[in-house]
Parts: sequence; C-alpha cells; structure tokens
Amino acid sequence: MIVRRLPTQWEERYGIRPVLLETFVDTEQFAGTCYKAANWIYVGKTKGRGKLGPAGKQSVPIKDLWLYPLSRQFRSRLTR
Repeated sequence: MIVRRLPTQWEERYGIRPVLLETFVDTEQFAGTCYKAANWIYVGKTKGRGKLGPAGKQSVPIKDLWLYPLSRQFRSRLTR
C-alpha cells in the first residue's frame, strides 16, 4: 500500500517523483522472502563498507540489495 502512495507524497513534499525504490536486507537475520513475494528485484550484495566505513574494508554486515521500479521508464529516467 505504501509503494502506491509514496511517489505522489514524495513529489508533493520534495518536488521530485521517485522512479525506483531500494532496500537492504541483513541476511544474517532475514531471508528477504517478503520482498521476493512482492516482486522486488534482487540485484546483488553490498560490499559491507557502509556509508562512512573505510575504503576497501568491511565494517558493517554484507546485505542483499533489492530494487522496486515505480515507473516502467525508470532506466531511461535515471540515465538522462
């Protein structure tokens, strides 16, 4: 339900309509089954560096990365 409402609400607040959602799943605790069931696209694993971690070294758990397109034209809109 939130996926349907999010693009419009985000655009109203920030003036930009998102075309893609991303989420990270800690596979040490969760399998990501709900994302698979909801048609999210598994794209791979993180390197485990985190936003502020040292370059080239794992500082946080490795997570699965899942994406959910909000627009059929998401690829062309992201590469403009």
